[in-house]
Amino acid sequence: MKQDHHQFESVQLKELPAPLPLGERVIWQGKPSFKGLALRSFHIREVAIYFGVLLAWRLWSNWSQGAPAREIIISALWLIAPAISAIAVLAGLALLFRRAACYTLTSKRVLFQFGVALPMTMNIPLSKITSAALRIHRDGSGDIPFGVSDGKRVSYLLLWPHIRPWRLRAPEPMLCALPDAAIVAAKLSEALGGQPAPAAVALSASANRNQVSGVAANTPSTAAA
Repeated sequence: MKQDHHQFESVQLKELPAPLPLGERVIWQGKPSFKGLALRSFHIREVAIYFGVLLAWRLWSNWSQGAPAREIIISALWLIAPAISAIAVLAGLALLFRRAACYTLTSKRVLFQFGVALPMTMNIPLSKITSAALRIHRDGSGDIPFGVSDGKRVSYLLLWPHIRPWRLRAPEPMLCALPDAAIVAAKLSEALGGQPAPAAVALSASANRNQVSGVAANTPSTAAA
């Protein structure tokens, strides 16, 4: 464990909850980007557009009714104030969630460290991963969701936003908003390829940035969680 910490001391973002077992090593550690969380998990862009449309409608409505310029400005300010407050709250939440989050890929598992008020850790053995995918977004960041053989152990609400959206019946943990998603995908693919059969799966990236490409294992693991 000392060797792993020394190897990653310049980039390690968060201490692991416990020393790694003998023979297990850290391959990669990182966290989601603030921009990715703010835009895709907390939907700041959509909220800003919503208030922008409301502001434009209110300005046009007051102007068309012949309201004085002073009243138009005051009316706009009453809408701008809650808009700025809402965006600031969402940005603050995205920052808090980013600070609390840390993903760690080892030679044996993927660790999710998360929780703003109550820090928690979820361990997913690589042998339980049955499928994986890579999605690259326009800003260059990406998401890596993966299926697990025992989906009942994954809580959608507990793990949000580190989970694939709208997969409620079969939740898929997700390394979200990674600034170096392609590099992480390659490391995960290599780690999964080193697992003993029949649990090994391949991870491939889609050439289309707007489409998720999933690769399922030919013979998924049937071991109990």
